[in-house]
Amino acid sequence: MATDTLPHASIIGAVVPRIDGPLKTSGTARYAVDHDFPGLVHAVAIQATIGKGSIRNLDTSAAEKMPGVLQVFHHGNMQGVYRQIPHEEDGTMSEARPPFDDEKIYYWGQFVALVVAETLEQARAGAQAVRVEYDVETPDVRTNLGDGFTGQRQSSWKRGDPDQALSTAPVVVDQTYSTPVETHNPMEMHGTVAVWDADNLTLYECSQGVVNHRTVMSEVLGVPVENVRVISRFIGSGFGGKLFPWPQSTLAAAAARQLKRPVKLSVDRRMMFSNVGHRPRTEQRIRLGATQDGKLTAIRHDFFTQTSQLDDFIEHCGEQTPFLYSCPNLEVTTGMVRRNVGAPAPMRGPGAVPGLFALESAMDELAIKLNIDPLDLRLKNDAERDEGKNLPFSSRHLKECYTTGAEKIGWKQRTPQVGSMRRNGKVIGMGLAGASWSAARIPCSASVELCPNGRVCVRCATQDIGTGTYTIFAQVVNARTGVPLDRIDVFLGDTSLPSGPTSGGSMATSAVLPATTYAVNEAVNRLLHVATLTPKSPFHGMKPEALAVSNGMILSKEQPQVVGAAYRPNSQLTANGVPFEEILKMANVGSLVANGKTNPSFDDPKAKQYSLHSYGCHFAEVEWEPEIARLRVSRIFSIFDCGRIINKGAGTNQILGAAVMGVGMALFEDTIHDPRTGQPINGSFADYLVATCADLPDLDVTFLDYPDYIVNEYGARGIGEIGMAGVAPAITAAVYHATGVRVRELPIRIEDLLESNIREA
Repeated sequence: MATDTLPHASIIGAVVPRIDGPLKTSGTARYAVDHDFPGLVHAVAIQATIGKGSIRNLDTSAAEKMPGVLQVFHHGNMQGVYRQIPHEEDGTMSEARPPFDDEKIYYWGQFVALVVAETLEQARAGAQAVRVEYDVETPDVRTNLGDGFTGQRQSSWKRGDPDQALSTAPVVVDQTYSTPVETHNPMEMHGTVAVWDADNLTLYECSQGVVNHRTVMSEVLGVPVENVRVISRFIGSGFGGKLFPWPQSTLAAAAARQLKRPVKLSVDRRMMFSNVGHRPRTEQRIRLGATQDGKLTAIRHDFFTQTSQLDDFIEHCGEQTPFLYSCPNLEVTTGMVRRNVGAPAPMRGPGAVPGLFALESAMDELAIKLNIDPLDLRLKNDAERDEGKNLPFSSRHLKECYTTGAEKIGWKQRTPQVGSMRRNGKVIGMGLAGASWSAARIPCSASVELCPNGRVCVRCATQDIGTGTYTIFAQVVNARTGVPLDRIDVFLGDTSLPSGPTSGGSMATSAVLPATTYAVNEAVNRLLHVATLTPKSPFHGMKPEALAVSNGMILSKEQPQVVGAAYRPNSQLTANGVPFEEILKMANVGSLVANGKTNPSFDDPKAKQYSLHSYGCHFAEVEWEPEIARLRVSRIFSIFDCGRIINKGAGTNQILGAAVMGVGMALFEDTIHDPRTGQPINGSFADYLVATCADLPDLDVTFLDYPDYIVNEYGARGIGEIGMAGVAPAITAAVYHATGVRVRELPIRIEDLLESNIREA
């Protein structure tokens, strides 16, 4: 259905093509490094070639004499860069250490110098001419996170006495599960264009949080926040890696200030593996205690999470554990382990994705040990309230997710014996896993302007990272005014606009909906008042509540049959509605602007009485060919209870993409560091494997329609993160069912499957 023919009453929840699609498909959408300015120069960063040590000598003399080279920046001459102290509200930096802060090396690839030249080629040539000598130490990139751990474990959740309950439990599962370092690899790599105008800085960035970015850069550069503007109108996805500023942004801005010229600095694909974050390695010991009939009596979730030498990043693997299942005795503990790697960063579904791999794998092992169907075990232990917070759920339909998925994949036809299912000469395995992700409203402001040319402008500083945020704003305006989408202009990704949220945690949509709704409602209310107060208006003297707006026209509620009729100036009220721009002209009003704000759920007394989460599950099927040791994920069914879906097309795409990333996590992705140098040795797409079209299974997405009005008036919750949670354990459960091999360390490898005793019949 074409967007301009969608009845505005039904546009919420419809499959709506993205309004920014034509710009992207035509190549006219401008990303960060697409911007160019008179006098712009290019910067190339020089990386450390050791994983630990210090710089003994940095020789820039040859580079400084080369054609086009303007300056080589380093620890000795980079000016005006300060340490930033993180704070909760818009003040988070990815690396605690400012670039070039000292001459110590903490990880391979750390930026040690920056060459700025007239052209990119000259900057690259200059970078190759810089000579760096090091005092080398052996880096610590051990993958066994328990080795050498001397820190203090932190208990984040505890109820009852899990140790006592485990000691008396009739059945116990005690296993350790590991997830590897995964590298963010969005299509658009990180890049910055920095432009100074006197004391004012404009940064063209690929940022998932322009407001946070502005705050951080003002503190790092020592300039007032009102002097910094950050623009990120289009972003080639981020998956969490672009949430917070990275060193290249600071370097570009500081160099531009010293040189008094615009500077462009891009991170290349190799740098993506060392300088702009990753999902850290985790090791998680799960202990489950249960009765013989499958009722959980104890859960212990003790995990190690890797971080860098200077950054206190924790992958919160136990966030879902306290409330996903009903269990009287539980504890979650964390151990943070430092290694000589770059700073980790959130990656799609941080905490939940690796955490649920461990928890759901253990639940599958418990089902096997009890000889209980894995689905029945989950249904038996489903929680009726959040036992971690002792709060009711705002809305939870996880059981229906399970039963819907079971019907779709044909779970009743599954035979439990390993290797017992066959199709077309291949062994078939089926597995499932649950998923959850937090929900919340976070602060947001938006403005809506009714313009004299009949268009509507919506403005908010939040950004669209490729998920369809532009279109959601337009849908809300269309739903209230009926103005066609092609007459709605949405402006995002600019700190000069009303303050908007960071695009992370799957919370942007639930934040922008109330703010935009309030703004457009206020704009319409003001418009109706103008219509009744303007002498030239055909509605003069009427009550505003007797009027309505539809298809961008004002009409009397008593004449609904005239909706959509053509407006003829000076016609009778009973004959036609009046376009809103005509009313503005009659009133001599240039435009009409209204603002709206979202009240965050953590300040809402009602919302604080509930546990807010989305839920779902994945059912996976694999095909195993034992004679050639070939494994393929053949089908994935994803079923989600995420409240009301605002744009079913974009929402489905989110889950499909997340499932593909889940296949990559289960089968392919693993960033490997050389123990001698700390270098990511598979730091390119030639060596770092991701899921391709040839690897994709048949994918099926189902959304249950249960609006959650505690979260917002639309009943919508976030969906971007949860789609990846649970995919990997569903696949490894299916692999066990097909092969008899239990994979507890990702990714699944051929070497693991060669242990299978399943043979072709």
